[in-house]
Parts: sequence; structure tokens; C-alpha cells
Amino acid sequence: MKPLAEHMAFYAAYHRDARNRMTHFIGVPAIAFSILIPMSWASFDISGFGIGEFGISGAMIFTAAVFVLYFMLDVPLAIAMVLFFVPVLAVAEWVGGMASQTGWWVFGIFFVGGWVFQLVGHVFEGRKPALVDNLFQILIAPIFLMAEAAFAMGYRSTLHDDVEALVPQHAPGASDGISASAS
Repeated sequence: MKPLAEHMAFYAAYHRDARNRMTHFIGVPAIAFSILIPMSWASFDISGFGIGEFGISGAMIFTAAVFVLYFMLDVPLAIAMVLFFVPVLAVAEWVGGMASQTGWWVFGIFFVGGWVFQLVGHVFEGRKPALVDNLFQILIAPIFLMAEAAFAMGYRSTLHDDVEALVPQHAPGASDGISASAS
């Protein structure tokens, strides 16, 4: 697996404009929250495994899998992601437990609204989204934003420097032989 700096450099190459990055601080969490709502509707009763009455949802499984990826990439940022996304997951599960029509409305508002913010950001950027060239970037976007917040607070300067040093070779149209579709 590539190191986090490599994944982030690919993503950063498509997000050089500060206005684009700011729209992503709204759009990415909104989209992530929205997709967890319908995932919460797929629920599995695991009370037969001797742990009491408990169900696990598709949203919980998906979030746990993404957390595993984040821990493999960077433990401190993964911990920050857990602290941020566990409440997001809890609210998505709560919304998912509401009437179906309410759940679909909340999903639609956050999903469409999140993508509007994303696409407006890319109009500022004048560049297509990174996920067009590498769909894996949809999983990198949240941890990229967490890293950006850490950088802004003066943390993880070595990671920031590593990412910035790698950005030129990942710029759209760069011809260094690195495949944009590799993950």
C-alpha cells in the first residue's frame, strides 16, 4: 500500500485553490454523512452471538472498514477521524431510524448539497475532481481534510512537506509514468 503522503499528494494536486479546499470542508462531510443514512437501513441482528441484544448496520461495517484503512495509513490522523466520525455515524444511524421519508429527505439534502459545494469548489479550481481519475480518492478526501486541519494548527509539518514535495508529479497531465488509476 502506498504511504499516506502519496495518496494525499495525488488528492492535493487537484485541490490547490484555497476556495476549493474550503468548499470541501463542507461538501465532503455532508456527502459522507448522507451515504451513511441508507447504509444504516441494512441492519443485522447479532444478538445470537452471546453479546446481548445488539444490531450492526451496513453503515457501522463500512465506517469500521474505512477506519481500518485510515489506521493502516496514519495512526494519529485515524484517531482524529474516529473522534470526528463516530458522532457523524451516530447521527446518521439516528436519522436512519426515523420514518423512511424523513431519512430520504435528509439523505437527499446532504448528498446533493455536498456535491454542489464540491463542484463549486472545482469551478474555482478550474480542474476536475480527483475521483474522476482515481475513485479511491473518495476515501482519501476525509483524511486529507483532517490532515489539512492538522497542518493549519501547526501539526504534522513533516507530512505536509512530504505531500507538497510529491504534488508536482501528481498534477493532472504530469507525465512521470505514475499511473493515476493506481491505488
